[in-house]
Amino acid sequence: MVYRLIIFLILNFASIGLGRFLGGEGPKSEWYASMHTAPWTPSGLIVGLSWTVTLICFSIYLAYLWPLVENRNLFIGALVLLYILAIAWNPIFFNYQQVLGGLFVIAALTAVVGFFLFYYWPKMGLKSLLVAAYFLWLLVATSLNAYVLVKN
Repeated sequence: MVYRLIIFLILNFASIGLGRFLGGEGPKSEWYASMHTAPWTPSGLIVGLSWTVTLICFSIYLAYLWPLVENRNLFIGALVLLYILAIAWNPIFFNYQQVLGGLFVIAALTAVVGFFLFYYWPKMGLKSLLVAAYFLWLLVATSLNAYVLVKN
């Protein structure tokens, strides 16, 4: 269990870290500062804490889930897709300033996390609450992206 947890922590934080790196200045960019953002946009501190807690919970969830997975190809495929989408959002939204493209990516990421939440719920039971935090956070993030699209 501990080894699986360490592997998933590394994978989860590396994917978000790489996405953040590829996103350049991110929310500190002049472009983003000029955007009309949602009134419910959290501060940078809250965003950082939320991602940290969310990724720790998701790593614990994945570590518990791995030995229960019957179709490893489906699991690995969904996880690879999740990492690709998680890495892609920052550069698409911040570097390329493609707000609609970012919305498609973050909506797809939300759907993939929703897949983990609902598809594996029968096997994971209440442990699924560990991934529910990620799903809820992505719903908020998707709404923030959509607000920027509509208001700018």
